[in-house]
Amino acid sequence: MSILKKALVLVLCFSMVLGLAACAPKEEPAPPAEQKTLTGVGEGFGGEIKATVVVEGDKIISVEVVGEKETQGIGTPALEQLPAKIVEANSTEVDVISGATYTSEGIIYAVNNALDPVAYPAPVAEVPEETGDITAAEAYMGFGVSKLGRKGPGKDDQDVQVWSFNQVFTSAIFDGDGKILDLHIDQLEVATPNYDGDGMPHLSGFPGQGGYNYDENHDEKVDSKTPDTEEQFIAEIEGWMTKRERGEGYVMGNGKTWTEQISGFEKTFIGMTVEEVEEWFTKYTSDLNGRPLKDGSDKPEDKAKYDALTADEKAMLADVTSSATMSLNDGHGNIIESIKLAYENRQPLTIEEANGFGFGVVSSPRKGPGKDDQDVQVWSINEVFVTALFDADGKIADIHIDQLEIATPNYDGDGMPHFSGYPGQGGYNYDENHDEKVDGKTADTEENFFAEIEGWKTKRERGEAYVMGNGKTWTEQISGFEKVFIGKTVEEVEAWFAKYTSDLNGRPLKDGSDKPEDKAKYDALTADEKAMLADVTSSATMSLKDSHGDIIAAIRAAYENSKDIQLQIGK
Repeated sequence: MSILKKALVLVLCFSMVLGLAACAPKEEPAPPAEQKTLTGVGEGFGGEIKATVVVEGDKIISVEVVGEKETQGIGTPALEQLPAKIVEANSTEVDVISGATYTSEGIIYAVNNALDPVAYPAPVAEVPEETGDITAAEAYMGFGVSKLGRKGPGKDDQDVQVWSFNQVFTSAIFDGDGKILDLHIDQLEVATPNYDGDGMPHLSGFPGQGGYNYDENHDEKVDSKTPDTEEQFIAEIEGWMTKRERGEGYVMGNGKTWTEQISGFEKTFIGMTVEEVEEWFTKYTSDLNGRPLKDGSDKPEDKAKYDALTADEKAMLADVTSSATMSLNDGHGNIIESIKLAYENRQPLTIEEANGFGFGVVSSPRKGPGKDDQDVQVWSINEVFVTALFDADGKIADIHIDQLEIATPNYDGDGMPHFSGYPGQGGYNYDENHDEKVDGKTADTEENFFAEIEGWKTKRERGEAYVMGNGKTWTEQISGFEKVFIGKTVEEVEAWFAKYTSDLNGRPLKDGSDKPEDKAKYDALTADEKAMLADVTSSATMSLKDSHGDIIAAIRAAYENSKDIQLQIGK
């Protein structure tokens, strides 16, 4: 082929290639992914958490969450911080917020429910069990708390002892014959942080005692020591949760939650007097461990006791142990004693009806007051207990408030319950005769540990000896506040507190304050409001919310924990 022909062929081929390229369809850019707004729900610590999630294709653009019943200052940091972490990671595989595990897990589940409702179905709301009408010619409401120390369970892998203290709270309604009309039992168990139980509330002792061995991942091996700091002390106490509050995460050996177990016992005891409850416990539980008897025990004592029962009694026990198998009186707490104390502390109800029955406890730490004469810090722990009845509109029909304040023994207040820390931590400075001078150290022994806890008395139990600055006892003061709160909703109680107490110390406002803020707030009130406050402060002048405890938060907790009842009195 000539050179000219070859050139023509090459030109024709090149032209064809160019033509094909020109005719080839052009690739269009992919359309932008459509933005979608998805919603989901999860179960937090206080109740339902709602999530609104905006996605663009596979990318999470924004997350907004609402959890109205999450605890202020504990659960709320998770509500504020976790959505941004999920957006940043473009995933729900993020770390939970420290101290707000339940709220964090609820947020994560709510977002997952929004993204994939098939794999993460919406939680089914628990339908409250019908309690039926409760009627009585006369009725009484009582609250009791039993307290005890525990050695164990066992030691950690470094041969350091585990210790705990346990409090059982019972709120009860009795009729005129002493029979239990309704019952609400809860418990707070606090252990050294070398205890390997997941979700267990911890206390490492007081700052300055060196911290305590810590099993962080619950594998029965010590990972470190807790920080010996004020921040750690505060965080531990603010994170305490009762066994009911620990919720679905606290499952017992039989697969039932603690709440399911205690609810089974409550049903058993309703209709009994305290004496009958004690007799039931004596006859139908093991003398070895306080658990309900069951068929097939390998303990000769339990087998003989069970075999002596009638067929009907065995059938009753089988019904009880289908849900409730835990002990009613052992190192974890004395439930029977707390029921008895609730009866002994009962007060007559003057109302005609109630539609809600609730209990709340709020625990708070305190640094102080001050230091002793050896410059050693005083520390204390405060727990506020509220039992309340509510009407159909959520107004307080009746209320009972009590408090437990526990201080290091260098506090010079006469009658103050003490805690020196755990055996092995060296005891604590002790002002024995309350003259503001340290006399020595408390004994660093197991015996002192048990004696201190068993001697804890609530402020009502301290009685006539516990006189406040205005000459009134603590019981007289809190009774004055209770009268103010009856007939109000929780929101109205909170509004009353915000309007009529000092922003500086939570005490009711009074005429003649030398604090400019308090004076301005008081002077802005009407004559009728000032007269009302004068009536209140004739008996009640102490703070409703300060380092001694948050009474307002405990009232809200009682409302949020309340269950439906239909109580009618005198009809």
